[in-house]
Amino acid sequence: MSAMAAQQPPEIDTSRPHPARMWNYWIGGKDYYEIDRQVGDQVAAAFPSVGDVARHSRATLGRMVRHLAEEEGVRQFLDIGTGLPTHDNTHEVAQRVAPESRVVYVDNDPLVLVHARALLTGRPEGGTDYVECDVRDPGRILAEAARTLDFDRPIGLILFGIMGNVVVDDEAHAIVRQLLDALVPGSFVAFNDGTGVVDQAGREEAIRIAVEQGSTPYVVRSPEQIAEFFAGLELLEPGVVSTSRWRPEATPFGMPEPVDAACGLARKP
Repeated sequence: MSAMAAQQPPEIDTSRPHPARMWNYWIGGKDYYEIDRQVGDQVAAAFPSVGDVARHSRATLGRMVRHLAEEEGVRQFLDIGTGLPTHDNTHEVAQRVAPESRVVYVDNDPLVLVHARALLTGRPEGGTDYVECDVRDPGRILAEAARTLDFDRPIGLILFGIMGNVVVDDEAHAIVRQLLDALVPGSFVAFNDGTGVVDQAGREEAIRIAVEQGSTPYVVRSPEQIAEFFAGLELLEPGVVSTSRWRPEATPFGMPEPVDAACGLARKP
């Protein structure tokens, strides 16, 4: 088990696995409990590529944030479903390019809150804040984010691995639309979520195991369904693709293999 456990706040339930903590386990982090490791191992046995999905998702998030900061001049980011702090968090990538960047993180796990307050501090020229809130309450997210972000200026909205937790399509689309409606033209949305294109049976069994053990329900959507979240927006190249194939870093080995997640980055006109 991770060494975290000795002084957990009382509101953290260590008897049930949590997606953010299992994700941290899969990418080689240390901030999880025994239940997260146990269920994480069961999930990985059914869906062996889950670690690849997690690592490629993290790397692609970094590439998208870097593009927004370097090429698009975005200086504000709203990262919903941030998960536990790890390497190259959104504020670190953005502030490496532009130290004045401001970032608001949103998650609903008390453990994430504890770590966010300690670690997501950012550069003094910029600013970071943390909102403990469920993605299903976009009105509150927007109201609290406005303490740090200026909604009269462009914002990079990050929805990585979060909308699959909203299993009803109409509700998921309504949430994304409400968030986008609050952003000015010239803002962006970076969206990434799980699919079942490569290993549908393994992915479905992994979800069944996790939910049976008490984790949050999750629905996979096809790349075509994920593309629907970008309706009315201007998709940047290469469009909606496997997460491993969104502008990957050049290597001598060519394009990476596709993974069971799809993503895209789009501008609000």
